[in-house]
Amino acid sequence: MIGFLGQAIFSLRFIVQWITSEKEKKSVVPVVFWYLSIAGSLILLIYAIERKDPVFIVGQSAGFLIYFRNLVLIKNTKTESK
Repeated sequence: MIGFLGQAIFSLRFIVQWITSEKEKKSVVPVVFWYLSIAGSLILLIYAIERKDPVFIVGQSAGFLIYFRNLVLIKNTKTESK
């Protein structure tokens, strides 16, 4: 169940991005995309650790760091524009 939950949250981010882009009539990556990425990736990482799957662990760990970094960059951009 943990794996399915993580995959569902991870997949939800694409739906959110698609809906947002359709509303804006251009490609948009909303901030919630990155939060869903982190949540889904973290849950999938927990699942991978439980299954003792080193390939899955490395993949989810790398993604988790990239998603978190994107949130930091977004925060820094907003701070600089004030």
